[in-house]
Parts: sequence; structure tokens; C-alpha cells
Amino acid sequence: MMTAQSTSVGRHIKVTGAGIAGVVSCLPERQVSNAHFEAQFGESAVKDVVKMIGVENRYWTDDKTSTRDLCLKAGQRLLTQLNWLPESVDALIFVSQTPDYRLPATACALQADLGLSSACIAFDVNLGCSGYPYALWLGMTMVQTGAARRVLLAVGDTISKIVDPTDRSTALLFGDAGTVTAIEQASGQSASFVLGTDGRGACNLIVPKGAFKNHSQSGDPRLLDKASDCLYMDGGEIFNFTLKAVPALVNETIELSGVAADRHDGFLFHQANMFMLKHLTKKAKLPAEKAPINIDQYGNTSCASIPLLMTTCLQDQLRNGSMQLGLFGFGVGYSWAGASLFVGPLKCVETIKC
Repeated sequence: MMTAQSTSVGRHIKVTGAGIAGVVSCLPERQVSNAHFEAQFGESAVKDVVKMIGVENRYWTDDKTSTRDLCLKAGQRLLTQLNWLPESVDALIFVSQTPDYRLPATACALQADLGLSSACIAFDVNLGCSGYPYALWLGMTMVQTGAARRVLLAVGDTISKIVDPTDRSTALLFGDAGTVTAIEQASGQSASFVLGTDGRGACNLIVPKGAFKNHSQSGDPRLLDKASDCLYMDGGEIFNFTLKAVPALVNETIELSGVAADRHDGFLFHQANMFMLKHLTKKAKLPAEKAPINIDQYGNTSCASIPLLMTTCLQDQLRNGSMQLGLFGFGVGYSWAGASLFVGPLKCVETIKC
């Protein structure tokens, strides 16, 4: 049974009868170290930026590879490892802010790529940093209500394609990744979600040239000298929003779950930047050893960052045992989402290259 209520932080929702069966992340083959940026910005400037964001390496796609391609490889691997027949998948949700096209929905193309049944529900969700907990809520709700028995969540971004190479604040920060998570019926399991939005912050993390509206012509002075088809980020505003919203999100998610913080085995935060992650962990009074960080190796991979943490930092634990996890996504929108759920042992949890 699903229950819900509202608070100032967000919508509280509990979902039962669904769980994660497996997760696969797919990274591009091309690894980009910080040395790549020294010719553009200078060695000293690169070191100054890295002190804050903490990124040493990231993976970028080539011109021909899209988020859909990364998710396709991850999905194929996951179906094989789980021994799921394509026709047994009832729904496919593609969560990304870097789709293949304005239309059609990338989920439709992925449905065909994966050989899923024509009876498969397929649709896109345009979310970034908060996208993974939102996807889990959607997929698990579909299973709980009986709309689907098995759901694939394709969650990923290729932000490298929309950063301005002359903008230090974004050019060094982001990496690319695609992930697919399998959701299926799981009697006795429950998951708790806190979901919220504040669209007043939309202009602080934005690609100004939209599908049918060009925000760079809105008179916002911050955008006057910015490339309208590239990502713009007001780092100060994003930082202030995060410090205000996320500690409360953590507290309410844990409280809603009914599982005390010290009984959680891990807290997976969207990998925004190193300084922010360490500050959030401390402010939320969580033990640092339970809040893994991999932004140094992969960069900020947007909505893929939480499942990528699962398939890198927690691979052995989730393959061989079970964990009570808190998952926290926050950023572009503004949008935020928290989840607390029991995960593992998983039949498949791994990271592959494409």
C-alpha cells in the first residue's frame, strides 16, 4: 500500500512490494585527466579549481556516442546477467537531460534497441541530479500498483557534450555515464521517498537556449557573455541551495524510513563536488566512512552518479550481502529527492566500458 503526505521539505511517500534486482553502469572508454585542461587554463588555474571540486579524472564520450548508447550497453549486460527475457520487461523509463532527440522520446528508441515487447511502457523523464531516486520511486510504484512486474530504469547523462570548454567551473567538473537498474516484485520490502521541487532556482543551472525558448534573451545579465547552447551554472547559488535543502532532506528521509541513521549501512550522495560532499556529510552528522565518494575518479555524472557509486564503491557489498542505503539527489531544477531502502544481495552489480 502506498501512503503519502507533504512537508516543507517535500512529499513523503512509502512504497512496498518492489526491490532492486541489479544495476549496471557503463562508462565511455575515453579517460580525460586534468592534464587535458592545462593548455586551455594553465596548470596553476587547473589546480585551484581541482582543490574545490576534487575531480582528477573523468570519462567522456566521443562525438558519435550518446547517453542512449551507454544505457543500451548497460541494459544488454543487465538483461543477460539476470537472465531476463526482453519480453518479460513491462516498462522502460529513460531519465536524462541529454536525450538523443527533442522527439521522439529516447525511451522509445531504447525499447527497440533492447528488443523489448511492443506492450512495454516506455517514456522519458527530464531530470538531472535528483533523477535516480525519482526513477526508483516511479519504477517501484509501477510494480506496487501492478502496472508492471519488471521495470528497467535507464538513468544517465553525457554532460560533456553541453559544457562550454572555456568555462572552468563546468569544463573540469562533469563526466559521462549511463546506468540501468532492474526493478521487480519483492514481497516484504519497502522503500521511503522524500521528493521536492523549487523552480525558482531554475535559472541558476541551465542551458539557456531551450527547445522553444531562449532564456539568454531574458535580460539576465549573468548570461550576456555566455554560450546560449552550453550549460551555465551559478556555483554560489547552487551551493547555498544545497546547504539549505540537503541536510533537511537527509533527516526527513531517515525519519520516514523508521530505520535509525546508525542502522543505515551507507549514504550515497549525488557527486556534486568534493568540498560540498564533505561539508554535507559533516552538517548532516553522518559518519564519513559510510558516505563513499568517487567524484575524483569519474567527475560529476549528473543523474548517473548514485548508481555509479553502487557499482564502484559498493560492488562487493551489494553482490555478497545486503545494505540499508540512503540515497540523496539534488540540484538542477531545483529538484531534490531522498530514498531509504534495503538493497542486495544483487544478482548483477558491475561497471563496464563502452
